[in-house]
Amino acid sequence: MVVDIFIPCFIDQMYPQVGFNMVKVLEKVGCKVNYNPNQTCCGQPASNAGYFPEAMEVAEKFLDDFTSPSRYIVSPSASCVGMVKNGYESFFSKSLKSGQYQQIKGKIHEFSDFLVNVMGIEKIEGAKLFGRATYHDSCSALRECGIREEPRKLLRHVEGLDLVEMEETDQCCGFGGTFAVKFEAISVGMTELKLERMAAVEPDFLISTDSSCLLQYQAVMEKQGISVKPLHLADVLASGW
Repeated sequence: MVVDIFIPCFIDQMYPQVGFNMVKVLEKVGCKVNYNPNQTCCGQPASNAGYFPEAMEVAEKFLDDFTSPSRYIVSPSASCVGMVKNGYESFFSKSLKSGQYQQIKGKIHEFSDFLVNVMGIEKIEGAKLFGRATYHDSCSALRECGIREEPRKLLRHVEGLDLVEMEETDQCCGFGGTFAVKFEAISVGMTELKLERMAAVEPDFLISTDSSCLLQYQAVMEKQGISVKPLHLADVLASGW
């Protein structure tokens, strides 16, 4: 199977290893990966900030960058996938690009969703990570993409990993894009509450599908001297082999 990959700005600029590890896993399960170097942003930052004409311009480019009628689009960011699936609705549902949008909406998948629900894979052979981990449900994964069990199914098959649930795992980490900038005190307070829940299960690793959430956690953990290591799901599944 040939798949297109969408690498979001956050991954491209700050966590490139997540993109490489996603490709590593996709190739291991038999996918041939296609990357269009012309791709840029999904438009979410501009849209969240209220710059809708600018966001729509970027969104139109996204549609034009992924034109294959048959290939799935896989991304290591539920946030960006949620933007395409839901945020684009107001841009294109009544436009001449409606058909093109609906086609892409049906093809784009977050990484764990693609592995479990499209490929039918719950175990990545050779994946090993020794220690205790807890999982954070990003708002976009849970509320926009309906993803909850998919990453957990994959993590339960990682050799050496003890997956434990913290309380209120579905509560926001406090990032929320520009929310963390505009309302810093509230944002940090939300993260500190999440860290209290995390500390109760004493994990070695904090895992999520969204690097933006992990960045938020990491910033506050470093300030507080907490040594739990944040990891993207792709990093975990690509470890040990």
